[in-house]
Amino acid sequence: MEAFTVAPLSVQPATPVTPAVFQASPNIAPQAAGSHGFTQTLLGAATAAAAARGVTRAQRQKRRATRLAQPASLDEKRFPVLSRRDPPVGSFPKMPDSVHPGVVSGQALVDLLNHAKENGYAIPAVNCVSSSSINACIEAARKMDAPIMIQFSAGGAQFYAGKGLDNSEFHAAIAGAVSGAYHARAVAEQYGVPVILHTDHCAKKLLPWFDGLLEADERYFERHGEPLFSSHMLDLSEEPLEENIEICVKYLERMAKVNCGLEMELGITGGEEDGVNNEDANPEDLYSTPEEIFQVYDALSKVPNGFFTIAAAFGNVHGVYQPGNVKLEPTILDKAQKYISEKIGAEEGSKPVSFVFHGGSGSDIKDIREAVDYGVIKMNIDTDTQWSYWSGIRDFEQKYHDYLQTQIGNPDGEDKPNKTLGWEVMLDPS
Repeated sequence: MEAFTVAPLSVQPATPVTPAVFQASPNIAPQAAGSHGFTQTLLGAATAAAAARGVTRAQRQKRRATRLAQPASLDEKRFPVLSRRDPPVGSFPKMPDSVHPGVVSGQALVDLLNHAKENGYAIPAVNCVSSSSINACIEAARKMDAPIMIQFSAGGAQFYAGKGLDNSEFHAAIAGAVSGAYHARAVAEQYGVPVILHTDHCAKKLLPWFDGLLEADERYFERHGEPLFSSHMLDLSEEPLEENIEICVKYLERMAKVNCGLEMELGITGGEEDGVNNEDANPEDLYSTPEEIFQVYDALSKVPNGFFTIAAAFGNVHGVYQPGNVKLEPTILDKAQKYISEKIGAEEGSKPVSFVFHGGSGSDIKDIREAVDYGVIKMNIDTDTQWSYWSGIRDFEQKYHDYLQTQIGNPDGEDKPNKTLGWEVMLDPS
């Protein structure tokens, strides 16, 4: 797989920008900034000052665009954390040098995923729908001293923004995913672990959502030299394979320009997730062939600076079922690696493809380990974490049931208020 070529960040401090209006009219009272008249005075003074220096509006816009396009300095925060406390720093002796605390993208993303493949582990990718679920995932990564992937589906992103928002043009889903990404960036460095920001399944009907996310990546790249998200997924598995590949190549060409990775899916993941129901899918569609996987690999490998992963189908199903209902065939991935290695002339035992394991919840540990042995570097988890979230709420309510029925009155007395006790329990639920 081709690695990203990422320009090093500039270590030169950013040049402070002083508004021309305060140079030309220092006697203007800043406290008047709320008035329309003051705003007009600002604009007029700025224009007059610029004109006096012989600077046209077009030149000012060009200068501003040039300044915003500069990569952030190493000392500049990626997100305005409102604290004087420096983010955690440190090294990961068992990780590539490029991998750092906080959100990783570009070369660091490539190095991290390649490290997973070379060292036989898969990074958990958890679908999140709230800031609390993001925090829980990153906290778990901190406790395990391991990297993690935070991802958003279109439905989950809409929920993150709020179901009360209009989503007719996917505006709410775009805003929710972007909001979640900024939240993750704000806290990831504080936890001191590597975090990959990703978006999940995007069917053809959801491409406007995908476009909105890429626009956010491109705007963020102009300012910081990296995309807002580390990577995105396109799920066009319901379309003919040729069309699936054609659209993926088109998007990867665009994404490669901002060092953003692509995950593509071929074959179908059974079950139901995010409004896509494949419970009645043709059993044959649940298993990809080595020839199909090579067709995808060959096309996407030709994109300059492109980096991609493949979610091939090997019997995966969304959801948790009784043992025996889901028949995983990880050997499909092994056959594909051998087939593609032979096609491209790679050494025997090579794993040219980075695979993704969809429908990971409830899977047998033997199937998981076998899939990882064959090149799976990312494993999606949704149902298990949904249940874990609910179980925590359910168990808490059952334990403190009698204190959670009214604001006043509990087993300690009819006049006892429950607010203070409730906060004490939640802050220290021992």
